[in-house]
Amino acid sequence: MTSAENKTFTRASSLPDLLLKTSCEQFTPDFTADEDDEAYRFQCFCPGLYQCSVTGLVFHMEQEGDVVYRTVPWNRKLLFQHHKQPAGPLFDIKCEQQSVCQLHLPHTEIRSTGGADFLSVAHVNDEGIEFIGPHKVTETHVVINISGFSAFGNVKDEDCPPDPVRALVLLFYRLPVDPDLTSLLNVLLLPKNVVLRDVLRTRKKLVGDERYIEMSPHCKLHPQQEYTLSTCPEDDSVLVEPTKAEFDCDDYDNYFPSFQVNLEKIMKHIKLCLRDSSSSHSVWERRVCLSSSGRPCGPSALNLPPNERLSASRSSFIDGISGPVLKCLLDKLFEKTVITDSERESADEMPNKRDKARFVIDTVRKKGEAASSEMIEALCEVDPFFCEHLGWM
Repeated sequence: MTSAENKTFTRASSLPDLLLKTSCEQFTPDFTADEDDEAYRFQCFCPGLYQCSVTGLVFHMEQEGDVVYRTVPWNRKLLFQHHKQPAGPLFDIKCEQQSVCQLHLPHTEIRSTGGADFLSVAHVNDEGIEFIGPHKVTETHVVINISGFSAFGNVKDEDCPPDPVRALVLLFYRLPVDPDLTSLLNVLLLPKNVVLRDVLRTRKKLVGDERYIEMSPHCKLHPQQEYTLSTCPEDDSVLVEPTKAEFDCDDYDNYFPSFQVNLEKIMKHIKLCLRDSSSSHSVWERRVCLSSSGRPCGPSALNLPPNERLSASRSSFIDGISGPVLKCLLDKLFEKTVITDSERESADEMPNKRDKARFVIDTVRKKGEAASSEMIEALCEVDPFFCEHLGWM
């Protein structure tokens, strides 16, 4: 890693958070302008727990220090020799002051199923690889004690049971080019602890001109299980390839689509349903808006995470939303458990529409990016034209 002094860092924007249930302070790191070898930097000025909003990493700092980190490719051949497989990104971490005493790495396992029992952390350096047993495993992170620095990443036993893990369904839309009306929707099935910023940057280099469609991506998938993707409408103008795809739970380096949806005519919306091929059980279902969909792929697309997007258009939302739309939005937020019973009652008691709209957007925005993302998706379903006017799609 080139020293931090030799790199130019600018402020990174945050992505969907992986907040711990313990007390820690979230920070947004600086990042290098070099997209081919992007690194993050965290400048800490006092002891404590600090979580990176981009990667989900948590650093337990004993004192002030300057931490520089980035994702690097796994040596899968080396892991295979030890009967291990990746269970998270591999992070190359440097801290000249040696002030990090514990590292928390985000994992995807569902602890109630016992999947976390097979987790350990690979420590990769010039001398080889060693495996560190967890100091503790929380619902979201593997915690290890560290004294030196190089590359760290979650791994799990190669023969561990195929228990379900937390996963993401990410959508990338390639717009039609006139006069060709054919467009393409790429559907990626990835483990939840991928660094979304890396996914967007990699897709930008691989594909170029496509748009990332931001919507609620969360689901639970079984490793090595086959899934099918169905669409509505389902006619001759829509072709899904392949008919089945297997979920690869250790895909942390290459971000290729599991499914491609070929659209031979212009469509404003399409409904997608991901099903377990063995049981036909639906594991993820969304209505996707394709008109003016998404944001440009790449780091520039990360300038406004969901909660900041709500803040940026707060006044326009309060002034422009209609009473009926606001009522429908409240219903959806309550159904999605984004707002509580008491918050719903407080909103309903407000006779003034502007006060009610102000209460709703401020309440959701303060709950973070996951809640804000749900609100954006809900409004896109209720009133896509107003949502487009706000710049939320």
